Amino acid sequence: MEKKYTGFLKVMSHLILETMSRADYSSLFNDFVESEFFLIDGDSLLITCVCERSLKPGQSLHFFYLVERYLLDVISKGGQFAIVFFKDAEYAYFDVPKLLTLRTALILHLQKNTTIEVWTKFSNCLSEEWNIFLGQSCPYFLILADEGLNDLQTHLFNFVVIQAWAAKVNIVLFSGQTSDILRLYAYFMQSSHGMQMFFKKEKRMIMIVYKSLIQQLEKYRDMALARLFGDLKFNDMEEKVCETVSLLKQLWPEGSDIRRVFCVTSCSLFLEMYHCYLENREKGASEEMSKVQQKTDNCLTLKDMEDFCKLHCLSVALLLHVPLSQRARSRFITSNWIQDLKTVLKMKKWCEYFILSNLDMFESWSLNLLHLSDLSDEPLLRNIAFYYENENKKGLDLNVGDAIMNEYVHLWDTVSKLVRKFDVGKSIPLRTTKVHFLEKTPSPIKESSQEMMPNLGFIPMSCNLVDEFTGDILKDLPFLRSDDPIVTSLVKHKEFDELVHWHSHRPLSDDYDRTKVNSGDRRDPRFLKSLQTYHRFQRFYGESLESVTSKTITTQGPKPKKDCIKSKSTKAHETKAEIIKRENKKRLIAEEEQKEEQKWNALSFSIEEEMRKNLDSGMKKLEEFLKSCKSCSVKAQVERVGLQACLKAWKEHCQAEGETTKDLSIAVNMMKRIHSLLDKHSELLQEADQKLIARCLKYLGFYELADSLYPTQDAADDIKMKKKNKYSVGIGPARFQLQYMGHYLIREERKDPDPRVQDFIPDTWQRELLDVVDNYESAVIVAPTSSGKTYASYYCMEKVLKESDEGVVVYVAPTKALVNQVAATVEYRYAKNMPAGQSLCGVFTREYRHDALNCQVLITVPACFEILLLAPHRQNWVKRIRYVIFDEVHCLGGEIGAEIWEHLLVMIRCPFLALSATISNPQHLTEWLQSVKRYWKQVDSTMEERPVSKRNGTSRGSYYKDRAQARQSYKVRLVLYGERYNDLEKYLCSVRQGDVCFDHFHPCAALTIDHIEKYGFPSDLALSPRESIQLYDTMCQVWKSWPQAQNLCPENFTQFKNKIVIKKLDARKYEESLKEEFTNWVKNGNEEEARMVLKKLSPDYHEHSGRMLDFFPCLVEKLRKMEKLPALFFLFNLDIVEECAENACKFLEKKQEEKRPPKADKEAHIMANKLRKVKKSLEKQKAIDEKGQKSSRRLDESVMCETEHNYLLQSLEKNLEIPKDCTYANQKAIDDQSLQRVFRRVQFEQKGETLKRLAERGIGYHHRAMSAKEKQLVEILFRKGFIRVVTATGTLALGINMPCKSVVFAQNSVYLDALNYRQMSGRAGRRGQDLLGDVYFFDIPLPKIGKLIKSKVPELRGQFPLSISLILRLMLLASKADDLEDGKAKALSVLKHSLLSFKQPRAIDMLKLYFLYSLQFLVKEGHIDQEGNPTGFAGLVTHLHYHEPSNLVFVSFLVKGLFHKLCQPTSEGPKRFSEDVMEKLVLVLANLFGRRYIPAKIYEVNPKFYQSKVFLDDLPEDFSHALLEYNMQVTEDFASFLLMVSRLADMKQEYQLSLSKIEFTGKECEDSPLVSHLMNCKEGRVAVSPFVCLSGNFDVDLLSPGVPNHVILHTIGINHAQAPVLWPHQLDSQGRKMPLNAYALDFYKHGSLIGLVQDNGMHQGEAYNLLKDFKLTIKSISVSLRELCENEEDNVVLAFEQLSTSFQEKFELV
Repeated sequence: MEKKYTGFLKVMSHLILETMSRADYSSLFNDFVESEFFLIDGDSLLITCVCERSLKPGQSLHFFYLVERYLLDVISKGGQFAIVFFKDAEYAYFDVPKLLTLRTALILHLQKNTTIEVWTKFSNCLSEEWNIFLGQSCPYFLILADEGLNDLQTHLFNFVVIQAWAAKVNIVLFSGQTSDILRLYAYFMQSSHGMQMFFKKEKRMIMIVYKSLIQQLEKYRDMALARLFGDLKFNDMEEKVCETVSLLKQLWPEGSDIRRVFCVTSCSLFLEMYHCYLENREKGASEEMSKVQQKTDNCLTLKDMEDFCKLHCLSVALLLHVPLSQRARSRFITSNWIQDLKTVLKMKKWCEYFILSNLDMFESWSLNLLHLSDLSDEPLLRNIAFYYENENKKGLDLNVGDAIMNEYVHLWDTVSKLVRKFDVGKSIPLRTTKVHFLEKTPSPIKESSQEMMPNLGFIPMSCNLVDEFTGDILKDLPFLRSDDPIVTSLVKHKEFDELVHWHSHRPLSDDYDRTKVNSGDRRDPRFLKSLQTYHRFQRFYGESLESVTSKTITTQGPKPKKDCIKSKSTKAHETKAEIIKRENKKRLIAEEEQKEEQKWNALSFSIEEEMRKNLDSGMKKLEEFLKSCKSCSVKAQVERVGLQACLKAWKEHCQAEGETTKDLSIAVNMMKRIHSLLDKHSELLQEADQKLIARCLKYLGFYELADSLYPTQDAADDIKMKKKNKYSVGIGPARFQLQYMGHYLIREERKDPDPRVQDFIPDTWQRELLDVVDNYESAVIVAPTSSGKTYASYYCMEKVLKESDEGVVVYVAPTKALVNQVAATVEYRYAKNMPAGQSLCGVFTREYRHDALNCQVLITVPACFEILLLAPHRQNWVKRIRYVIFDEVHCLGGEIGAEIWEHLLVMIRCPFLALSATISNPQHLTEWLQSVKRYWKQVDSTMEERPVSKRNGTSRGSYYKDRAQARQSYKVRLVLYGERYNDLEKYLCSVRQGDVCFDHFHPCAALTIDHIEKYGFPSDLALSPRESIQLYDTMCQVWKSWPQAQNLCPENFTQFKNKIVIKKLDARKYEESLKEEFTNWVKNGNEEEARMVLKKLSPDYHEHSGRMLDFFPCLVEKLRKMEKLPALFFLFNLDIVEECAENACKFLEKKQEEKRPPKADKEAHIMANKLRKVKKSLEKQKAIDEKGQKSSRRLDESVMCETEHNYLLQSLEKNLEIPKDCTYANQKAIDDQSLQRVFRRVQFEQKGETLKRLAERGIGYHHRAMSAKEKQLVEILFRKGFIRVVTATGTLALGINMPCKSVVFAQNSVYLDALNYRQMSGRAGRRGQDLLGDVYFFDIPLPKIGKLIKSKVPELRGQFPLSISLILRLMLLASKADDLEDGKAKALSVLKHSLLSFKQPRAIDMLKLYFLYSLQFLVKEGHIDQEGNPTGFAGLVTHLHYHEPSNLVFVSFLVKGLFHKLCQPTSEGPKRFSEDVMEKLVLVLANLFGRRYIPAKIYEVNPKFYQSKVFLDDLPEDFSHALLEYNMQVTEDFASFLLMVSRLADMKQEYQLSLSKIEFTGKECEDSPLVSHLMNCKEGRVAVSPFVCLSGNFDVDLLSPGVPNHVILHTIGINHAQAPVLWPHQLDSQGRKMPLNAYALDFYKHGSLIGLVQDNGMHQGEAYNLLKDFKLTIKSISVSLRELCENEEDNVVLAFEQLSTSFQEKFELV
């Protein structure tokens, strides 16, 4: 290849590496039920599985098992994909023909035996067909290998990457993928505009280089063939195959199995080819052959090859008759084939390839392709060869068995008939020559050395918790005797304690104690001032969140349940006091009414005048008055005035000359007034009002409706009106209301107030929630965003606050941002006079706590609440909890911390409310929670029966709990509500002629006929009334003779017939009828018409070739012009979130600059200088005045100076003022004092100035890397209406109260899924302000939009619920709790009630065994004793539970004295440690607590870095040895545990391929002594999958580092991810080392965040958060060590304190 071409390949490679170094490591399926559609590159899948360490060459069934396990894993996580094999990719394997055969078999197997889409029609990734396919299918990403088997294949992969990026398809790497129960994590390389431009610019060069590469590969192929087949070309070989196949069809006319066919055709073709090869060799036919001749003088004879083919036929006979259960016991021969045979085998593999690639020749013949996955078993062939070459020759002659022998003879006879050029030998004997095909080695058979496996048996324990949880399985388990060496040599920490004067058993302060607290000396005025400032701001923040008024609560004591029932029944007698109360109320209402009437009289003239001039602005004022008015009679009066004004305006509008199209907004306003009068004030209407309404209806052309309301006597008048149809709107009343008034239609709202709610009239479902709280029940509440479900939580708080000063409500929110928001809301809503030392509201997060344990309403995050629930000495406080509210409970299925939500839900004893907008299986969740409540009911009744003395619960908290317990209901209700208050309409944004355009996206356009046929209409796919009309019109248009057209015509529809007021519910019924009818079209044979309807409803989409985000400012500007602000713009990349906000701001600044007069800047400069001089002069005057030298002249000068100062200041402000059209800020929304107050809070924050500058333009951004104060600035100003444009990531989706008019999705991402789409789009449409919400899709592919709209939200599925640290924390709780019974009950509840094991008995058994394994580990490590009591450093381990298994490794290093050896001070005086010691300490901690991997390829290339080292060094030698020792011990124990748990496996499933479900079962061959001999390894293969055993893997292999999960039996539901090992190196799927990112150590050395961004490939905010976590970990260790050690001068303690201080100082400088 030319030099310039190789240079270009290097450029491509460098570009890909550059992107790879910044690749995100994230979950591919973000809580999907159905994922994005994506592609898997088939060749990458092939080489990833071929490189798997456990797979031995030539074992095809094991290979297919690996492929299917991977694909099933992807499918089970919701993956929707197709696999693509490019034709040109074959060229990469011509050097290794066995992989060519395997590739062809894989393609055929996936096509014939699975339902996966496999694409093989594309020649290469640069073909036009491929490009068209990508455009049509819009895959979100392509999973690809970053490196091939050779450089040429790597180059081919690089072309795929570059082309995919050009087509806006992202790349996901196979390398470094990890998987858990719910998710698959991988490196994700996003397509960028730069990549698209690179391809565009270099397209010609890319094409030329690709063509040159393929030509080179073709040459290699021809050379490879010529070496083996001489003059025979590719096509000649295909002819040979054709001859062999047609002959076989004559021999076996009835058809056969692929294994038999493949065996006989490949052997016969190979023997003929080898015969030709030998003839050519003898003749010395060509130069090429003579070269080969020199190398292969000892060439194998034709008889040798006949023998080899006989062995092959026998191996196939075994495959056909021996089941997998027996094959999995095969002994494994380690000897390789001799060198001469390896060359010949290449020829055989080529023959096999030619046969498989021409399988279409068998089309008219019955060929069973079921066992394509099991065509050859080379390890078995070696096993047979070894027997005949060694054991048989030494006299061991074993019978093959009749069935196998007959099969073998049949196969060989067929081979002999297919070979026509010469006679092949007879089938018996198998070996006729003396050549050994296998190399001679000292130990040719791999031993399954059972001695290496650890002793099977559990250490006996005597502990109630263990007995109660695992009692039913303990009797079946092996236990060690008390004198067993393992039991007698249990680790004791005493020696270590005595050595360094530590008290490792001393109880540590918990995370609660260590969290930064807002406390100080209450007598310190500075502290009191800061406290007041904090509370003032919280109330201010809360005020921006709430429209309700604040209330003061007084304690009233608990009300018995019967009171609730009694209040509902009417009372027979009123007391005198009640009569007076009623009369007073009546009088107050009358007075209020009179005031409102006076107010209207005062305003009416100006409003009427405004309506005459401009109806729209007059109507706005009228509606503003109606909102503030409470009197029904005044409202009716106002509506009447409005209606008359509308009628007058309509008449004038229609009479206007030259009016062609009518302005229907006037008619809409008129109908709104009519709706209001008839629905809300019907009882107040007089005859005159009815007559007025009827007249209005007639003017609109709705004569029948007018007559139904007020029948007219004057027929002549009617005729006159009908003639004047120039007033008519021209369409029927029902259509008019649906099409033009859809979002104004009246919602079904109750009119009867509920005494429990003052601020609004609750709906029926909301009253059900209030009943739940009144009855002390629990509830799962699923209702749309902004529907008002959170009101129940505030009612619950209020109830508990009123009952006593003791009870506590805990509000659990998923994020710190939501915690801050709820805390502010509570502070604003409620005030209560609390006893000394108590407060109303408290907060507890990992970074901060405030009044957490002395408050009545605690707002916290799940991890912190778990700390309190699991802390043994906090149980008296826990007993005070009356209610727990879980907001956004769908996080139970989330990516991070999901198992914590489970623990909380099962540990709490009080009732709870679980709120969410998005759960698709709430029934399952409710059933699970009900089972938990049944457990607690049983526990409570058992504890009540026991005397109090036995339960050490004598505190006031316990007493309070007992009182409350008596009232608690154990019922869990499910409350579902699906109706949104506002309609949502969707729009598609596209760029045409340099401008942003919007097209309405009808929700039905997202559907396909297949989807409707399979699932019907999605339950939450709602149509707005005008979308229903659009659907009806399209249906009529497509099917002219549609039988139901008349019945479903809006004017004839039963719900609308003669209705003046069509309500939202009526429109919903019409929508349901249309959907039902449309579904019938699909099901009753009218699919074609239905398809046409969907096609017509689809928008006209124009894809823009450039970078869409360049048009972001134009998009914002367009929305402003359409009055669609405030809007939230969702993007998913932190940098782009900030970039888009900045671009919108720059756009406004540029616009202002263009409008600004040329001399304005100069004038501003002059004025500023003058102002400075005047200010100085004023200060001088002031100084003289203070000295008392006043005179009338000086006084005049002073006044003049001040006047000039004020004038200049005003002029300068005017000059610098931002014009209204150059800012999105609404200046009237907030007063200047409040605005400055918000700005002041961020003056010392990192992004404070930027946010302030953006806010002044009405713009903000919001993402996870911002500080709380920065986020609050944006939240407050957006809610107040000052900021009206916010770019944000998904952080806003989780419950943050930021409603808006429009939501824009401005970037596609793996995180934009069905769940986030619903959460985010739910923000559109502010209740009480917007009746319609708009959702815009900007730069989102059309298929993705369809998927988002029709996908279901995810089902909640359980995670693996246990970890070693959690189990230790539970043991700590059960043995040290204030109330031991209660502690044990909580621990048992966590163990018994995981969502994963709900209704899954096999999973429960597996968890019990894992629990026992964990206890064994903890006992051996010395963290608990045999009675289950915590010992040693248990406290330190639980402290660092966030970092398992690093916490366990850290303690093992500490116990071994490694830190004492490392931490040697430089001086004896005040101890200081050298920088070298500090850096080594950071190195160790970074290896433990800062583990973040980098793709292996980057490590191999070793690029240049500037500030950072980037790749983390290995641990120091002694630490490394200690880690290896720890890992080996853990691995041994885990392997032994796997052997025990393997009995839970479902062996029927284990013997079938997981995806295709092809079974390899059958009756074992007992009549064949040879089979019994070859497959005699009955021991040592218990926990390993039988497919993996075929490659000679034994149980003992489970001890090797980093064993992949697929090695273990998959039906036991457990894998190596659950073992607490910490391998220093992780290898990727191709066996390459993946380095750790040295970000923590690099930062410690250079202290630069920018350095981490440039070199370490991290986002600044992400790096900041990771460093903050690392800093907190060091501090936590430092504090723990200080508490554990009584020696003030201990080196380790001092070193960690020095490091903590040093790291903190560096971090604060950022």
